[in-house]
Amino acid sequence: MRNSNRSVSPSPPSSPRFRHGRSKNFNAAAAGGGSGRGGKQRAADRIVFVFISAVFRRKGVLLFAPLLYISGMLLFMGSFGFDVASLKNAVVVVHRRLPPGSVYWSPRLFEKLWPFMEADSISNASHNTLMTAWNLKMHQGWKPCINSISSKTGFSELPESNGFLIIEANGGLNQQRLSICDAVAVAWLLNATLVIPIFHLNSVWQDSSKFGDIFDEEFFIHALRNHVKVIRELPEDVLQRFDNNISNIVNLRVKGWSSPAHYLEKVLPKLKAMGAVRIAPFSNRLAYSVPSNLQGLRCISNFEALRFSEPIRTLADKMFERMLKNSSHSGGKYVSVHLRFEMDMVAFSCCEYDGGEEERQEMDIARERSWRGKFRRRGRVIRPDANRVDGKCPLTPLEVGMMLRGMGFDKTTSVFVAAGNIYKAEKYMAPLKQMFPLLETKDTLATPEELVIFKGHSSRLAALDYTVCLHSEVFVTTQGGNFPHFLMGHRRYLYGGHAKTIKPDKRRLAMLFDSRHIRWETFKQQMKDMLRHSDMKGGELKKLTASVYTFPMPDCMCKQTEPVHENANTTKLPYS
Repeated sequence: MRNSNRSVSPSPPSSPRFRHGRSKNFNAAAAGGGSGRGGKQRAADRIVFVFISAVFRRKGVLLFAPLLYISGMLLFMGSFGFDVASLKNAVVVVHRRLPPGSVYWSPRLFEKLWPFMEADSISNASHNTLMTAWNLKMHQGWKPCINSISSKTGFSELPESNGFLIIEANGGLNQQRLSICDAVAVAWLLNATLVIPIFHLNSVWQDSSKFGDIFDEEFFIHALRNHVKVIRELPEDVLQRFDNNISNIVNLRVKGWSSPAHYLEKVLPKLKAMGAVRIAPFSNRLAYSVPSNLQGLRCISNFEALRFSEPIRTLADKMFERMLKNSSHSGGKYVSVHLRFEMDMVAFSCCEYDGGEEERQEMDIARERSWRGKFRRRGRVIRPDANRVDGKCPLTPLEVGMMLRGMGFDKTTSVFVAAGNIYKAEKYMAPLKQMFPLLETKDTLATPEELVIFKGHSSRLAALDYTVCLHSEVFVTTQGGNFPHFLMGHRRYLYGGHAKTIKPDKRRLAMLFDSRHIRWETFKQQMKDMLRHSDMKGGELKKLTASVYTFPMPDCMCKQTEPVHENANTTKLPYS
């Protein structure tokens, strides 16, 4: 009889996978009265059980391995911060530890490093990086080869046209430029007559300028006369066929980055059938990778046929001459900076700086004004800290100044800043002016009377900036976009294949600007490494999927037998 008072500790339930087998073994062992055979069987069962359990555990680990890997990467990249707990007045306070590079710490770092910058400027007064920014050996000796291109795409007499091509160029100055040049290539491909492109009024740029307000129409038509027929407007008889309304002409919805084959198969038959077709919008409607003859047409259009209108060229000429005079102490050499710190750019980036709640409210309003609802869509998460770590935040004027001083450009360097209306300019531009007193903008180089006809026209103002930047010894891009991409290509076209452009590593900069204890010498070495890297990348050749407008070699330029030794830019060059 069992003792009912005896305490029995129940065994944990066995796995359902092995319960049936184990019960059989148990019964057999019981029937055998604990014989040796039953003992051996039990030992074997234990070994099998342990082995199979280990296998299933291993499979479980393998199943969770991808999740563990992704979690680890997110932790490493700073998407999740480790929490730090502290005791305050008997209450546990949890603080989120932000990943390195995720906070705008630059003003405090500047306060710390400023005395060292000044001392360094005094001790190295005889050496300014401006005079030796680019390694002469990096100049590979390329030159424009338009004559060679023209022999492949030009005609002594243009063939009979298949019809009229009408395109609508949208966006800012260089987005329009891209559309125009691509339209020339497509018109040549289709053997079409190109109507001077229509400019669409963009909701962000708000510029009502026509083609002739920005570019020289007569020059454009003449420069392309042996390649594509270009006319100012549709002939009366053609327009009458469409009830004198250009909107009645069929608008072909061409997909972005379409191939030449698509135009020949889909657009050409309709062009021949109707005599006129319209493509609107036309932005990015031709693939980057096209045959060399089409690339050649892009080169001729961008670098030779498109030049700014007479009013723009006249004022740009004066501004350039004044910039040369202001930098006469350095042989006419100066630095130009494309500064993207306008309110719209800061808002679009979804980054945070040091303006607190007031700044956040201003940016929310700006985002809603320019991109209604885009940033409030369900599921959209705005992560300013992650954007900064990923190098997506526009550099502030202060950060640009610190970078340049670290690279060795001293306070005697003449600097031209190309920009729109800087967000809180008085606050953010002050430290840049402190570091570079010889700082100019279009508003300081030109008089209010000279600028009055350009006010309210952002593309025309951008054309002035473009020209002064084009002829600088050093160009600095800070945020990407069409403006620096076209400028880099144009500078390569003018300067023997070298862009002479500083393109900073913004991810690396974010980490450095957030290095609370970094020394000036260390910071300076990092900046000089960044300058050397830009120098090395200045002469890059075009890759298959890259833009010929940024990388004109080898499609637009030919290799010279003798290297180019000229590193200065002290003479006036032809304007675009």
